[in-house]
Amino acid sequence: MAKNKIVLAYSGGLDTSIILKWLKETYDAEIIAFTADIGQKEELDGLEEKALATGASKVYIDDLREEFAKDFIYPMFQAGAMYEGQYLLGTSIARPLIAKRMVEIARAEGAMAIAHGATGKGNDQVRFELAAAGLAPEIDVIAPWRLSEFRDRFPGRAEMIAYAEENGIPVTASAAKSYSMDRNLLHISYESGVLEDPWFDASAAESKDMYLLSVDPEDAPDQPEYLELEFEQGNCVGLNGQRLDPLGVMDKLNELGGKHGIGRVDMVENRFVGMKSRGVYETPGGTILFTAHRKMESLTMDREVMNLRDSLITRYSTLVYNGFWFAPERLALQALVTESQKNVTGTVRVKLYKGNIIAAGVKSPVSLYNPDIATMEADPTEAYDQGDATGFIRLNALRLKVSSGVEQSGK
Repeated sequence: MAKNKIVLAYSGGLDTSIILKWLKETYDAEIIAFTADIGQKEELDGLEEKALATGASKVYIDDLREEFAKDFIYPMFQAGAMYEGQYLLGTSIARPLIAKRMVEIARAEGAMAIAHGATGKGNDQVRFELAAAGLAPEIDVIAPWRLSEFRDRFPGRAEMIAYAEENGIPVTASAAKSYSMDRNLLHISYESGVLEDPWFDASAAESKDMYLLSVDPEDAPDQPEYLELEFEQGNCVGLNGQRLDPLGVMDKLNELGGKHGIGRVDMVENRFVGMKSRGVYETPGGTILFTAHRKMESLTMDREVMNLRDSLITRYSTLVYNGFWFAPERLALQALVTESQKNVTGTVRVKLYKGNIIAAGVKSPVSLYNPDIATMEADPTEAYDQGDATGFIRLNALRLKVSSGVEQSGK
């Protein structure tokens, strides 16, 4: 009789390596390890061999970088999404893609369940499982960190390291890791360990070695660098005259942004599960793209369309952060966003200098800016009669005068 199968989201780190072995023993199942290549680079080296050595019956390492850039990062940036005014959602937006591929593999392999190593205190457990619920409600989800038998067996990292040594599990870990990190094409996040103290200065000289994508702004080149981004219907399609696909854009922007110390954020955020947490983020390419996209919109987007879209940014960002990427309300919002982007086309020029992105020009064949109308000199088009502003102001002031009169009479 064939064993049950479980598809595990596998990173090769201590937690998922232990979980792989534990799942195999506890459920008497075949464990299919799945790793999404979404830009972790050297972190993927040797993963297949490590998973097989730990007990996986099969390993998938799928290159999802292009899909990640095109179908997840780009639509999110069209929406102007930024969580709590600072976070560009680098980890949040990767989770629905990973879950999507996991359920595809589970269906193809006839697996009974998918499993993940997210803790019971974090956001990722919610993101994985809400995505799975929206895509494949018939597939069970196993979350070991929420099971008392797993936590009783592994109350801390020391027990996990000992278990790995006893079972010959090839992991590299220490009991005194100073922080954890998560990397993908859009960003790297750092949290826990020393970063749990919000007074700890993550910008100090002794923290420089933590950062992998960007130089310290103080150490960035002393000369600025200009960059031109080409947009078509809200999507960046080229840099400095070179046509690029979304993955190519992200790779190049990460390189340039990192060189100039762009995109570092240190914040205390509100997790969906109810607690505050401190995170440090590097998002060099994403920060450039976000800023340039907004600049392109300023020239080409109708005022009321922009106001409507902007009024939904907090809702959209929260949906992404909380794991509702495949929810009907996010899909409905995305349809509005797509419509809002139909004329966001043209070129944005920016100057990169020591952690700053400085506006250096914008142009578009569908620009809504008319210098003849906007000029402070005589209007050659006669499209705007300054005398008309008198009635405009009088009508808008009417309710203020009435309100003031009521207040004055009551004193």
